[in-house]
Amino acid sequence: MISSMGGYRCCHIQFWNMVIMEKEKRYVASISGGKDSMAMVLGLMEKGWPLTHCVYFDTGMEFSCIRKNIEKVRLELEQYGCELVILQPERHFLEEMLLRRIKCRDGSSHYGSYWCGGPCRWMTRLKINACEKYVKSLGATAVEYIGIAADESGRVKEKCYPLVEWGWTEYQCLQYCYAKGYNWLEGGIELYSILDRVSCWCCRNKNLRELNAIYHNLPQYWDKLRALQSYIEEPYKPPYTIFDLEERFAKKGRQRGLWEV
Repeated sequence: MISSMGGYRCCHIQFWNMVIMEKEKRYVASISGGKDSMAMVLGLMEKGWPLTHCVYFDTGMEFSCIRKNIEKVRLELEQYGCELVILQPERHFLEEMLLRRIKCRDGSSHYGSYWCGGPCRWMTRLKINACEKYVKSLGATAVEYIGIAADESGRVKEKCYPLVEWGWTEYQCLQYCYAKGYNWLEGGIELYSILDRVSCWCCRNKNLRELNAIYHNLPQYWDKLRALQSYIEEPYKPPYTIFDLEERFAKKGRQRGLWEV
């Protein structure tokens, strides 16, 4: 009798420990403000999945519509009982890009990390490190959702990928966001109609077709690229500087496809 009671108490304690652990578990979604991560967050709420924290890393160099969408989804997250956490780099993007002293392997040094993208994705590294540090701060019971679409499943690693589980493609994610009232308008231009990726406006990973579209449709951002290039000796798209590209785009006009990489 004593033995059976002891076993009962042990199971009872284990049960309540599991209940407490489940109650303390944190469910974290990383959101960039683009179509895939936005669709994931909206889908999680619509499907009733657990979601306690939504993490956005603000580089300070996003298209303005990104921040508008982040503020818009904040209201829905609050109603769902989810906290929107906005992280920022220790140094402003421009300080890192233009002013920080960089020591080279040969012993020389220069100031600024230059353009971000390609083989030198320094802000991406800072973003990943900051987000991972935050998730770890929540404890070992944190579950992290990542917004990679089903047709990008080759990028899947050991985390939780709702879009892959749901079978949502990039196209479906975009259409879902539109249906939910989200768009990416800049000066009346829908960014996803002219760009493959809506990331930082100065991201070096943009292909020449996208840059041509920015030059012709988003002059306010092209002027910012020109200003940055005036401070950076390194060509934006080797061997072309922003000024070289501007000259070529001006000559070619609005013809599509001429600048495919």
